[in-house]
Amino acid sequence: MSADPQPAAPTVAIIGGGQLARMMAQPAIALGLPVRLLAEAPGVSAAQVVVDHEVGDYRDLETLRRVTAGCAVVTFDHEHVPTDHLHALEEAGVAVRPGPQALVHAQDKAVMRERLTALEVPCPRHAVVADADEVAGFGFPCVLKTTRGGYDGKGVWVVRTREDCVEPFATAAEAGVRILAEELVDFRRELSALVARAPSGQAAAYPVVASTQTDGICHEVIAPAPDLDPALAAQAQHVALHVAGELGVTGVLAVELFETTDGRILVNELAMRPHNTGHWTQDGAVTSQFENHLRAVLDLPLGSPAPRATWTVMVNILGGPDPAVGRLYDGYPHALARDPHLRVHLYGKAPRPGRKVGHVNAYGDDLEDCLERARHAAAWFRGDLGDESE
Repeated sequence: MSADPQPAAPTVAIIGGGQLARMMAQPAIALGLPVRLLAEAPGVSAAQVVVDHEVGDYRDLETLRRVTAGCAVVTFDHEHVPTDHLHALEEAGVAVRPGPQALVHAQDKAVMRERLTALEVPCPRHAVVADADEVAGFGFPCVLKTTRGGYDGKGVWVVRTREDCVEPFATAAEAGVRILAEELVDFRRELSALVARAPSGQAAAYPVVASTQTDGICHEVIAPAPDLDPALAAQAQHVALHVAGELGVTGVLAVELFETTDGRILVNELAMRPHNTGHWTQDGAVTSQFENHLRAVLDLPLGSPAPRATWTVMVNILGGPDPAVGRLYDGYPHALARDPHLRVHLYGKAPRPGRKVGHVNAYGDDLEDCLERARHAAAWFRGDLGDESE
């Protein structure tokens, strides 16, 4: 038998083998797009489902060159690829999306704050600080962040005294990065404005959502954000579209926001990739963030970001305190029988405390019903048999 001919569709290279790459592979299959993956270790989440993958170090330029050779475009599961390597790939003719000129604003918080301030985007008061004396001059209490490398609450500290500054500066010195001080914002809740933007300039804005964080990790998302003033929602979407355009973002951009107690919004973080606060779109939007990210990086027409239901609730499944509790698959009989409309997404990861191993989406016309269904299912998979799962 002769081998199948090489697919005519362009190959997309994805750097990073986490769950975001795994979930990008799903719409790629539907669109007939070949995917090539650089995974950080054997058997990681995306490597389980992407046949064309290589295990290697994303910090090694020659590995990046080899993986992206012959691909139409390269995109990312995370933002940690060295900026200089991305410039080198561009110089070699590889279409890097988002490009290094944009991605650096998600990689370096100090660069982000400087640029957003120049664009008159509302941000918390901030300053790069060199030691505890400068933090004291900035003012306690405040938040200290490493300018590079932090995620899911890592590299972030709330400090109230000089003694609290010891760990952040020691961590930064060991990593060779700077420390950014930001005001401790008095906020009502956290919001997220998600947009997709193509190189042609076409953009699509999803409804603004409310997110709940636990220990720096996204726990729950409600789409759209309940009781959000329409003017504030429009402002949040405008900010996200403005930032995407001014920074030249290609693909999905998530703008994490604080809704302050006095009715303003402030930009907290940027992510230039599919984002946890957009996982609801897999089942709650006409076009998921993962499909629109692929469409955007290939400069295909974007799909509709409109919601399919009045409400969608996403709850993350996190590893519980006892990693030995149950296999995730064992949660299916109860969760799926109890709620035939529930959508479950597991990442092929072994549970351990606090680790994101999946999420559930519940949608419908009654918000309280959606919340109860999603929370119950996530608690059941977690092995938490407390009040929420009784």
